[in-house]
Parts: sequence; structure tokens; C-alpha cells
Amino acid sequence: MLLSEQDQFLSYNGEVLVFQLSKPKHSEKADDKTINLCVRRMVFNRDTKLFVQKSSGVFSLGASHSKIEMICCSCTTDSRTGIILPCILMKKKKQNNVKYFLLLLHSSNQFEPSFYFRLDYELKEDIRFFAGPSLLWRHANKLFYISSNTCVVQSAPVQLSSVVWTGEIVGEGTVVLGVRTACLPETEDPDGFSVSDKAIWGSEFFGYAIQTQKTLTGTCFMPHAYSRVVSSVYVCKSERLKQQLRISLVAITQKNQLVWFQNGAPKGVCELPYEKPCSVKPALTRSNDLLFVVSFASGNSCVVQRRDSLQVASKWQKVKCVLVDDFISSGSEQLLLLFDDDSNTDILSTFKITDLGEVNYASGINCKHDVPAAEGLQENGLLTVRALETRLQAGWTSVRELQQHLGLQKRVILESCRALIDLVEERTHILPNSKEVKCRKWARSLLNCLFSLWDDVENPPDSLSKVTSLASEVPEHFTEELWQRVVDDSLVVGVKLTESFYLSLSDVSLSLVMDQDFSSISPIIKCQSKIIKLNKAFSALAVCSSQIEPPPKKMKLDLHSKSDLKKEFPMRSSRIHLDGAKTVTAVTSLSPLLAFHRVCCVVLLHARKQNHQNDSLQQSKKITVLCGKILLNLEDISNGRYSVKMLRENSYCTGSMEDILAVFAVSVRFSFQIVSCDCTLTPVSSWLLGEMECTPFKECQDNIFCHKAGNVHGTIFNWAMKNPFEGILTIFCRNLTVLFQCLHSLTRILPPGCSVKLLRSGSKGVLSEQLALALEKEMLTLKNSLFLKETKAENSLTLGNESGKKINNAPLASLLDTEEGVQQFRKKFQNEREESVQSMNQTMNGALYQKIALEIAEAQLSSDMIVWRLA
Repeated sequence: MLLSEQDQFLSYNGEVLVFQLSKPKHSEKADDKTINLCVRRMVFNRDTKLFVQKSSGVFSLGASHSKIEMICCSCTTDSRTGIILPCILMKKKKQNNVKYFLLLLHSSNQFEPSFYFRLDYELKEDIRFFAGPSLLWRHANKLFYISSNTCVVQSAPVQLSSVVWTGEIVGEGTVVLGVRTACLPETEDPDGFSVSDKAIWGSEFFGYAIQTQKTLTGTCFMPHAYSRVVSSVYVCKSERLKQQLRISLVAITQKNQLVWFQNGAPKGVCELPYEKPCSVKPALTRSNDLLFVVSFASGNSCVVQRRDSLQVASKWQKVKCVLVDDFISSGSEQLLLLFDDDSNTDILSTFKITDLGEVNYASGINCKHDVPAAEGLQENGLLTVRALETRLQAGWTSVRELQQHLGLQKRVILESCRALIDLVEERTHILPNSKEVKCRKWARSLLNCLFSLWDDVENPPDSLSKVTSLASEVPEHFTEELWQRVVDDSLVVGVKLTESFYLSLSDVSLSLVMDQDFSSISPIIKCQSKIIKLNKAFSALAVCSSQIEPPPKKMKLDLHSKSDLKKEFPMRSSRIHLDGAKTVTAVTSLSPLLAFHRVCCVVLLHARKQNHQNDSLQQSKKITVLCGKILLNLEDISNGRYSVKMLRENSYCTGSMEDILAVFAVSVRFSFQIVSCDCTLTPVSSWLLGEMECTPFKECQDNIFCHKAGNVHGTIFNWAMKNPFEGILTIFCRNLTVLFQCLHSLTRILPPGCSVKLLRSGSKGVLSEQLALALEKEMLTLKNSLFLKETKAENSLTLGNESGKKINNAPLASLLDTEEGVQQFRKKFQNEREESVQSMNQTMNGALYQKIALEIAEAQLSSDMIVWRLA
């Protein structure tokens, strides 16, 4: 077993993370099988001017006869939470088998394995991290990448000789910038190029978007002439202006230069003090100076400052690494330089923190601008106050803009409601002038968006006359009755349509709009529309839900589209026969309206008017019809004027048709199939008429009303028997609590062995597709949980194989012939059993196990629910 002696350093939220590989401090023989990956969180103490350890963490790795190495580390975004976390790429090599795995470090110092992959070669060239976490590298002039979402190595369809940058570009996602052999224009003759032209076009700079698999031209980054000399790039800013990609970047070249490019053209150049520059990173100091830190292969570093021009501001030699972060908590970034020092084993004992200004600490001594600790704390507090003041000013600006936007939205909605009421009442609506709205631009935008707010298709302003003429085509007497009822905390408004009118309608719904001029609230009342169909015999009832009125921009449901209807209201959807629909209801919460004591509401009916010509359905037109107004006040409700009255009279339930429809409107429908194999179902009828105290409606004896005191009062039942052993029980109840109470009472009187099955609606095709997705998610959850134990299990299995080699693999018959062979066989069997137990009985952190168990339970619950619906 071999260890990597190279430690890794990473800056994260002002801390220095030190990653080290070490053996456990034990004396047992099993120590050779594990290696610890240790992390130390170091913070800078301005009083002692030293780095002190804040916390630490350990992650154990199985490494029997293997070489464990840390390849690289970086900070990248976890796509699950959007939080930036430290990532460490590890390599485990055993003979020709190379396994790589990525670890995430959380704030609790817990390491989380993200994904792993195996290769038949070692990663050496252009290894980069990006969001996911994801990893990419270059091998044999090809680009490969893997993400935590797929855990599969993928190859990009591009050839490239080097990767110079990886990051996010606006509108393109994750982009890889690289150099490849130039694609010469097909119209040109390659032999006609001069020597200098061949040198320039021999290679080119290009970008490749990983998510969209699109290639970006290199001219928006830099001229192709630089492609042969650029070794590293940092993109400072990217934006889109009129669909044009505009990019600012700096690049270091093999000619020992740092070049600034703006929109593909060089804007500045600086000669570097050392040879072979290899990387560049930015730093933003307290004075808003943008610095570029350049590292060299020789171990030297320098800082290039960008003000009027690019110039070298400082340089250092024998630098082990350079980190950029806010190490002293001042609100801006500083440079941390760690130097090589053979006389000291702790690398953090020889360092320098500087921003090329007032901040200057070196090896625990404040060099040039040393101040007492109290003054340093006072300066730190002043800088914090300045940063908070800047954030506060930005926050106030955002709040003012949001208030203006919300005020504009409220004025548009209020004016649209007034225009709609004037429209259906055939009054001319006059838009407010510029003095009233204090903005001519707002008046023009209001005029343009007034009709699109209330319809799917945006109508131009001159369509007002068309809509008015369409409303005039509606017959004067289209409603037989407009009524209202109060059921518990719900207000039910119903419109009974004339027979000649409802036969030509579809997509019917109601809206309630307050007629008062409320300047502080929206006059639109949120409600749910239903179409209730009652046939002549009143034996079959269909309750259909419509959309909740109104969304921000009204979208009418097409009731012929059953899939959309079921997605919106899966528990209440049922098939509609519009030729039998006569009553449309709207249900809304009553308590918010009672706050106004007295409210007058306009009732609007929205529908599609269908034209029938030669028995063929022509194009339908959307109409909005004024049905009338309702008056609601607290005094009438207290006196029970609109209450539902269901009384017993000669073993029947007497109530007006409006009362019955109001109860159905606020109820939820559930149907159950009851099957008894041994006994008849006569106890169900006795239970309904006896214990539940139900009486049938006088108009229809199949639907019975529950008069029992308590929560179940007002529940409607429908009991239909197919034969003495099977029947359908339909329950119309106000909520699930009432449903459970009814079922609990029912199960006590049912015969033994009787089955009760809920009849659920839903497309089997849609449910099957959802089941496939749920099972796939469940499988991936189990796979991710098993990954945590894979390394230990593999090591245990490998150890067992090694020990098994010592036993002679003789034929079974020959082993059992002698006593010595039996003992050898028994020993071999005992070893295999211990290896199996050891590989399966792995320990796990309690919090991690709880998280995994919860994820698995949620995935299984989702798939089980879909299977239950399919049953």
C-alpha cells in the first residue's frame, strides 16, 4: 500500500481546508487495510496572527494492496441544493484497475461519496470540475465528462489538443474552451496559403457547450492567431446584447504575456516576470481593484493589476500555492501565499496575506502596517458597516421597484374588472386619462393588455365592438333562476339555464366580481365552478368540477379534454354530458366576504357558444354573460335566510331543489364497490335507514339524506345493488373526516369476509407511465444508497479471495474421503461464511442512515400509491 505525500489546500468561505492522507494510529494488523482522508479547517486569528484549527473530519478508505491518491480538489455547485461545496477527486489503483471517486465535504465535516467510475488509463491532462458536481478531462485528444446525475462517462464529439477554461457562460450553460486543429475554409485552396497563414490557421480556439452539445466560434473569445500560444484563460464577464455574445477575458501565453481581450479583440498586454505561466485566477480587493494572480511552473507567482493598463504589481518566489478568499473577514478578498519551507513541517507556518494595500500579514507578523489588536477590530467593524450599508441601499432599491410593479399590477386588474363589468352591461368604458394614472406609458400598456388579461387570445383594442356585438346575440331570458345558499363556511351561487340556451354551450363556468369600488383589494372573488346534471328520474347525478376562478390570466378549461380536467381535479372529475347540464354553481369561502358586512357581487357566466349548421359543429365563440347580482350581508346570514333546510316529512326528506344542489356543490363524491361472497348485503340498507338516520329525497328515493347529529349530518348516500351480493355505495361528504367516520360505522355492520374497494378514476396509460418513472426513481435511490458500502464490501470480498487461495482447491469427493480433508473443508466453509457476514454487516453513520431510509421510504411510497390506483 502506497500513500500520496502531497497535501491539498483549498479556500472555502474564508477558511483554509487542508486535506491529508494518513494511516490510522493503531497497532493492529488490520491497519494496512484502511487509510484515513483527514481534513482540517484552519482560520486566521488576527490577534495572534496565526492560523488555528477550527474543526476537523475523517473519512476512512479501504486500501488493501492499493495505492490511494488525491488527484485534485475544488469548489463546485451541488445541483441538488444549489450550495457550493468542496469536492475532492480520489484515485484508487490496484494493478491495472484504476478507480476514481468524487467526495463532497459538508459543513459538518462529513464526507459524502457523489459518484465513482473506472478507467483503463490514468487521468493526467486537463482535469476540471463544474456544477453538478461534474468532472471533465482530456485523453488522447478527446473530451470526456461525467456527472453525478448520470454517473456514466460520456464522450464529447470534438477533437481538441488542450483545455484552457471551463465555466458558465450566459445563455449557454457549462462551456469548455479549448484549442483544436483549424478547420480550413472549403472554398480556399490550402496550398495557396503562405507560411505565416498556415502557422496562424494551423489551430483555432473554440467553445463547446456541454448541455446543448453546441460548438461556439472562437472569434468571440480571441483571434485564432493566439490559439497556438494560449495556455490558460479566465472569463471575467459574459453577457448577451441583441442576441450577440459579448465576452471579456484574460489569457496567459507561452510568450510570457498576459493579454486582455474584449469581445474577441486584444485591449491590453503585460509582460510577465517569469517563464512558463500555467494558470491565472482573479481577486477583487477592498478598493475594488481587479487583480490577476498568475502562477508559474517554477513555483513563482506574480500579481497583475488592471487600472488604466495592465502592469505587474508584485511578485514572489518559491510559492507552494496561492489561495484567494476573505481570510481576515473584511468584506473583500485577499491573497494567501503559502511558501516552501524545508525547516518547518507545517506549511501554514510560512505564509503571507495581502491585498497589495493596507492588509499585509506575513508568517504571523504584521509587516508594514502593523496596528494594535483593538484598532484592527475597529477597522474590521467599520468595513463590515460599510458593506452592510451598501447591501441595504441595494435592498431599498429592489423594494421600491417591487412596490411600483405591484402597484401597477393592482391598477391594471382593477381597471380591467371595471371594463369587464361595463362590457357585459353594455356600457361604454372610458379609460383613465394620463393625469389620473400619472403615466402615459402605463395608459398605453393598459389599453394593450386589457382584453388579454381576461381571455386566452389577445384581442386588439378595436375588438371591443366585436365582443359587445357577440354579447348582444345572447337571448334576454337565458336564466330561469339565480339563487344563493350558505352551507357551513361556503357560499354557493347557482344559475339555472333555460333549455334553449344551455344546449348550445360548452366550457361553462361562473365568476363572482364585487360591485363595490375597493381600492385596496382585488374585486375578483376566488371561487370554484361546477356543472351539476340531474336527469328526470333524479336517479343518476354527475358533479363536474371546473377551474378555480380567476387565475392571473384566465385560462378556460376545455371540458372535452378529459386528461387536463383530471390533472386539475383528480378527486372530483367525472364524465360530462352537456346536453343534460342545467345548473351551474360557484362555491367560494364565506368568511372573507363577511368582513365587509355588506357585499354586492356581479355574477358572470363564461362559456363557448356553439353554432350547429347542417348537423355539424361549427367554430365556437367565447361569450361572457351577465347573470345578475346577489346581495350578501351579515344580518341575513345570522337570521338563516340563505341556510339549507332539510326536514323530515312522512319518512321523506323535504327540501327545495336549490338546497339539494347546494349540498351537492360543496360535497366531494366517493364511490365504493362492496362485495360479499357468503352473505347478502341487506344490512347496508338497514344501516342507512337505522343507524345513520337517513331519509330519501321525495323527488328520488335512491339518494338519501343523513339526519344524524354530528359531523355526518348533511351527508348524502346513494346505494345501488347489482345483485344481492354486490352493490355500489356513493357518498357525497364535505371532507375526508366525515368520510372516515361513515366508513368506520359501515365496516362494523358488514358481513365477515366482505370487501370494500374504492372506485378511482384515471387513465391506465397515464398511471402506467407514472409507475415506470416512480420505479426508476426507486431503483436509483437504492443504487445510490448501496454505493456508500461498496468500497468496504469490495475490500472484504478481496480479502476473502486472498485468504481462499491458501486452501487447496481439491475436488469435493476427495476432500471428504479422509478426516484431514473434512477438517480442511470445514475450515474453508467457516472462512467463507465469516467473509460473507463481514462484507454485508457494514456500519454507517446514524444521520446518514436516517437520510437514506427516508429517501427509500418516500420513493417506495410513491410507487406503492400508483400501484394502488392501478389495482
